Amino acid sequence: MRLTADNKFKKLLVVGDKVLIKPKKQDEKTSSGLYLPPGVKEKEQVQQGYVVKTGPGYPIPAHVEENEPWKESSESIRYIPLQAKEGDLAIFLQNGSFEVIYEGEKYFIVPQHSILMLEREEEF
Repeated sequence: MRLTADNKFKKLLVVGDKVLIKPKKQDEKTSSGLYLPPGVKEKEQVQQGYVVKTGPGYPIPAHVEENEPWKESSESIRYIPLQAKEGDLAIFLQNGSFEVIYEGEKYFIVPQHSILMLEREEEF
């Protein structure tokens, strides 16, 4: 299968409570009109970017009834879903994230607890 812009994330599985975020392009200029050298904004503690893919959430152990041996045991794992959804603008702490390069582009893998705020465009 050939990777295209539409299907390049289909093979990626984000694990647990992690979120894959594409960083938002940083402004090269401050509000007062000063141009910043490359890398200044990247070193800030708080970053922002768009959620590309999310993990299934926090795993919950399956309830096991040991006093009923005739029942088949199933290893179905349930999850508490994450608040972040694909397309959200996330503001997150860079200290808790991991920078990765995938298909030549920079992304962050961020645990849910490092996300400070989400901005979601509601569809009406």
